[in-house]
Formats: sequence, structure tokens, C-alpha cells
Amino acid sequence: MPILVIGPDDRVRTVNPALEAIFGPGLVGKHYISALRQPSVVEAITTLRGGGTSANVRFINRDGAKDTVYRVAVSPAGSDIVLSFEDQTASEDAGKMRRDFVANVSHELRTPLTALMGFIETLGGAARNDAAARDRFLGIMSHEATRMTRLVDDLLSLSRVEEDERVRPREHVDLPALLSSVIKGLEPQAAAAGVTVTLGNAGDGDMVPGDAGQLVQVFTNLVENGIKYGASGHSVSVTIYPCAMDLRLRSQAVQISVTDEGEGIAHHHIARLTERFYRVDSHRSREIGGTGLGLAIVKHIVNRHRGRLLIESELGSGTTISVFLPIS
Repeated sequence: MPILVIGPDDRVRTVNPALEAIFGPGLVGKHYISALRQPSVVEAITTLRGGGTSANVRFINRDGAKDTVYRVAVSPAGSDIVLSFEDQTASEDAGKMRRDFVANVSHELRTPLTALMGFIETLGGAARNDAAARDRFLGIMSHEATRMTRLVDDLLSLSRVEEDERVRPREHVDLPALLSSVIKGLEPQAAAAGVTVTLGNAGDGDMVPGDAGQLVQVFTNLVENGIKYGASGHSVSVTIYPCAMDLRLRSQAVQISVTDEGEGIAHHHIARLTERFYRVDSHRSREIGGTGLGLAIVKHIVNRHRGRLLIESELGSGTTISVFLPIS
């Protein structure tokens, strides 16, 4: 833990290597005000020197790329004052993620709930005896209720995946059979969108350790996205490539790619596609039933399988999403 000691002359008496790594050399001998500079810490030291009690204060170290947040314990040690710095960055980041997550979920649920409440009020009043309006409103209400159900299902799924992420699956999964089943299950959706989904297998065995249910979830999501967002190209191809050494995974891995011929995705969106609730086109995504959680779930499942996810796309040239799964 980084430690700094202030002597009775209010100058820095000593620091340990951990603190020197944060602030750099040359602090010893400086007055604590010029050494530390941040008002909250200076005030805590001044208060303690004036007969006050020990205190914990927040200290932000701005070193360029990212701020580091510390909780600083300011305590007396005889005629000296000792400052110990505890890194709180990860805890604060986690807190911010939780707050953002709650805000996003609230926002996603508020819109359909507001619509439902409005239509219920209308059906109980002005449209009570209007059969045509009643049927139209009930159809919209059903759509909004389905959207909320899908969001809750995805939230529960994400929670389960995160809970199991550290436990690597050990079953043996037949990839060609699994992918054939996924494509078969999505045939009605593909037909309705006018999209043909094909499976190409250039692999050799294609048995991987995995959780079959979760891998079905991964590839259902990817193929379904290809159908929804790549429908303008009228085709989606799923390809299993031969097993090869993956340098990033440091092991032999099977690559499965899902490619559509749709509009593609601008480069600046790609890095954020696996963030929760991130959408390239929010209005279009909601219109076709997207929750903004699908690729976040995919990422966590692939992480659990110790694999990796690669998204490649260009505007006007379609999108390819590849999953690399280690075979041992």
C-alpha cells in the first residue's frame, strides 16, 4: 500500500516505493501542500495538525490516460502524520457500472410501460366502444409486452452467464450438429425476412469442450442478427473453418463465422457493440425487437468458453462475426 509520512515540520519525511511509483521521485523534503496539492487532503492534514481527529478523504490522481481514485487515511503517529492510499478505482468503476445499468434498464422499461398505461387509459375511456381502435391498441400492447418480456429474459440470461463465467464447461459439443439445429430453428424467421441461411463445414471433427445450451444461445443470437440486420443482402452464411493455432488464445481453436451481406456497420461502432444496451441504430433495433443485450451475452458466453469474439464490418459490405473456440 502506498504510504507517505509528514514530519513535525510539515514536510514529507519519507515515502515507500509504492507511493513513489504513483507520484514519482522527489517528494521527500517538500511541504505537504506542494506535494499533495488536493484541497480535501490538505484540509484533512491541517485539521489533524490543529488537534482534529483522523479522517478518510478522496484523492484523485490524474496521470493522463485514466484517473485513479484513492481513499486516503490521514492518521497521527506521534508527532508525524501518516497517509495511506487505498486504490478505489475498481470499486468506483463497478459502482458506476451498476448505476448506469439500473438507469439503462429503467429507460428500456419506461417506454413500453408508458405506452401500455396510455393505451389502457384510452381503452377504458374514449375507445371503450370503438372495436377497430380496440383491436389496434391491443396489438400494440401485445408488442410492447413481448418487448418487455424479451428484455427481462435477456437480463436473467446475462445474470446466469456472468454467474457461471469463471467455470469452464467440460462437455463435448458437436459443432456441425449444433449449428444445423440452430439454422433449422430459425428457418421460419429467415423465410419471413426473405433470407437464405447456409452452413458450410470445412472443419475436421469439430468437437469442442463447451456448454451446448449456451453455444446454441450464441449462434442463435448471431444468425438471428444476420437475418434481422442483414436482410437487405438476402443471405447469411455460417462457416466452420479447419482447426488452427490461434496465437491470441495460445491453443488450437475452431473458427465459426456468421456473415451477412447487409448494410454493414461503421468502424467507430464496432468496439462498442458488445456493451450492454449499445445500439448502432436505437430506433431500428427497438422496432425489430432488439434489447441491446444480445452481443453482451454472446461476449460473456465466449469468455466462459475461453474463446474470443471478432467483429469485422464495413459500410455497404456486410458484417462477419467470428467465434474462436479452443478445442482443448
